[in-house]
Amino acid sequence: MKLIHLHQCRGITRRTIRKILQFDPSLKAIYNLSSTKISNMVNIPMKNATQFHQDLHNEKLFNQIIQDSSRYTIISIVDENYPFMLKTIKDAPLVIYAIGDTTILDEKPSLSVIGTRNPSNEAMAKLALIVKPIVKEGWVIISGMAKGIDSFAHRLSLAEHGKTVAVLGGGFQHIYPRQNFGLFKQMEKDGLVLSEYPPNVSPKPFHFPERNRIISGLSFGTLVIEAMEKSGTLITVDQALDQGREVYAVPGSPLIPQTKGCHQMIQDGAKLVSTSTDLLEDWEIIGENWKSLRI
Repeated sequence: MKLIHLHQCRGITRRTIRKILQFDPSLKAIYNLSSTKISNMVNIPMKNATQFHQDLHNEKLFNQIIQDSSRYTIISIVDENYPFMLKTIKDAPLVIYAIGDTTILDEKPSLSVIGTRNPSNEAMAKLALIVKPIVKEGWVIISGMAKGIDSFAHRLSLAEHGKTVAVLGGGFQHIYPRQNFGLFKQMEKDGLVLSEYPPNVSPKPFHFPERNRIISGLSFGTLVIEAMEKSGTLITVDQALDQGREVYAVPGSPLIPQTKGCHQMIQDGAKLVSTSTDLLEDWEIIGENWKSLRI
């Protein structure tokens, strides 16, 4: 509970919390330190230390965390049920808020399916051809519940009674985009929704690139259905590569802009995927390494 409390305090970052854990692994001493001592210990401005100190002793905040714990599943990095795949990545989230079926996190294989928010008319056909068969094989589909490809992937998985996980860029009380609120409620019932942001935190522009490391980190690989030449989708691809995950891309007509990013990725070394068999065969080759992974 103490780590969850620190995670919701203002004035500090994930990096600062990691410093505090080095000095105070049990997180007992930090509650007895003054603002000045906190500032000196973790080298943060006095203004930040004062704000952090206030939140450390804010009973209202602590009571809110207790309420959140009764409504959502809150998993910290020191808990046994923390997803082992995420422990392999840089800057792993210290706390994850979950709503839905958390047992999905133990299922393998899991694949991130991502792409442009403005898909072509061929996008759904691509998903039906490539993703639908692996959903039927029991693969977990992970995405970001954004407009476009993300939403298509979640809906397809739900329609096929498959397992799917959404990673949000804000708290559960601020679903974005609003048009996906119905999808969120369905995911809550039949899938799993995750966020590293407390439920009352609204999404900020920088949250979405941040959450991408979780989308790729939960998966053995990332499949890009469509992407523009300069696309935010490529941030997730970069995260996946940095994490040592597989990267797959679907080719398409050179006449439409939604395929240019995928073609560039393939030229840069991403594995070309034209059917679900490409993914299934690749998993047969590399899957044993992931099946035996335990952190």
